[in-house]
Amino acid sequence: MERISAGHHHTAYKIGDMTVTSLRDGYVDMPTRRLRQPGNIVFGDDLPSQVALVDGALRLSVNAFAIDDGDEITLIDTGASNAWHPTMGHLPEALREAKIAVGRIRTVAFTHTHLDHIHGLILADGRDGFPQLSRLLVPRAELDMFRAEARLERFHGRARPFDPGQRLSASIDTIATPGHEVGHTCFRVMSGGETLLTWGDIVHVPSLQFDHPEITWEFDADQEQARASRLQILAMATGNGCYVAGAHLDSPGVGRVSRTETTFRFEPL
Repeated sequence: MERISAGHHHTAYKIGDMTVTSLRDGYVDMPTRRLRQPGNIVFGDDLPSQVALVDGALRLSVNAFAIDDGDEITLIDTGASNAWHPTMGHLPEALREAKIAVGRIRTVAFTHTHLDHIHGLILADGRDGFPQLSRLLVPRAELDMFRAEARLERFHGRARPFDPGQRLSASIDTIATPGHEVGHTCFRVMSGGETLLTWGDIVHVPSLQFDHPEITWEFDADQEQARASRLQILAMATGNGCYVAGAHLDSPGVGRVSRTETTFRFEPL
C-alpha cells in the first residue's frame, strides 16, 4: 500500500488497482474504567506507561473507510453524525477534503450497529448522507438491532442482511469476528496481490491491546468471545503479512501488525 494523499480528516492509499481512504469522523474520550482485565476486572491506576491519556481519559479515534474500485465506492461504517458526542460527525467534511463525491457511494456496509458506526447515514441537518445509496448491508445477527434505532427509521426497510463469509464484491469479502457485538464483522479487501483487513472494534486502545490482547472493553457484548476474535484476526494479519485498518486505531488507523516474542505490535503505515 502506498499513501497518495492526506489532509486533516483523510488519508488515501493505493492498494492494487483500488483506492482505500481513511475518513476521520472525529474522536471520543472515554474513562479508563472501560478497560477490562480478564475476569471483567476494572483497571485501577495501574495502566501501563505507554497508554497516553488526555485529561485523564482514553481518546479513541472514530474512523470510516471508503473503498473505491474505480466504478463505485463501498463505505465501511459512517461515523456518528450528531447522535453522540459533539467531537464526532466530521465524515462529510472528510469526504469533501478527500474529493469523494457522495453520489459515488452506492454501498454502505456496517462492521456492527453501535451508534458511532451507523448514524452517519443521516446528516446533522436531517438529510440523507448518501442520496444514491443502493445497498445498505447489516450483519444478519444485528438486523433487528439496526431496526430498533428510531433515528434511522427511514432506512429500516432498506437494510439487507449479510452473512459471515459472504462476498460483497469481486474484491471484498467478510470475516466473522463476534464478541464486541454479536454480528461484528471484519471486511477483507484484496487487490493486486495486497490484502487489507478492515475492522470496527477489534481494538479500542491501540497503545495497550496489541501488546495485551487479553484486555477487553466494558461494552463488549461477550468479553471472552471478543478476546478470541481479536487474537484470531491479529494472527491472520501477521500470518499473511497484510495491512489492517481500524475504526478506533489512531487516525488514520492504517498499518501492519507484527509479532513480538510474546504478543503483537502495530506499525502505522
